[in-house]
Amino acid sequence: MPALKGHPLEGEMLQGTLDLLILQTLIMGPAHGHTIAHIIQQRSEEVLQVEHGSLYPALHRLEDRRWIASFWGTSENNRKARYYRLTVAGRKQLAEHTNRWDRLVGAVNRVLRPAKEEA
Repeated sequence: MPALKGHPLEGEMLQGTLDLLILQTLIMGPAHGHTIAHIIQQRSEEVLQVEHGSLYPALHRLEDRRWIASFWGTSENNRKARYYRLTVAGRKQLAEHTNRWDRLVGAVNRVLRPAKEEA
């Protein structure tokens, strides 16, 4: 899924991170898969690149959990496209997962950058 300055980070992203990124992207409103991937890439300043092989299984998983719902619409270039929207359950999961993510990042940072102890 992600790339860091041209170097793929395959297998290094925590499981569930893509789900969180998708849910956050859909908070703005419905979008189709290509747009979701583009927004993630753009907001990450090109660090994260979501491949179709990762994106669509994640979208199907989120839909199976009823965190997102899909519908057919017409894309910007006049093609039929499947759009995804956040559900009420998805909004709740986004809040819970974001809180967990914040705690995880804080914990990892405390290990990687311990406060200097006074002598």
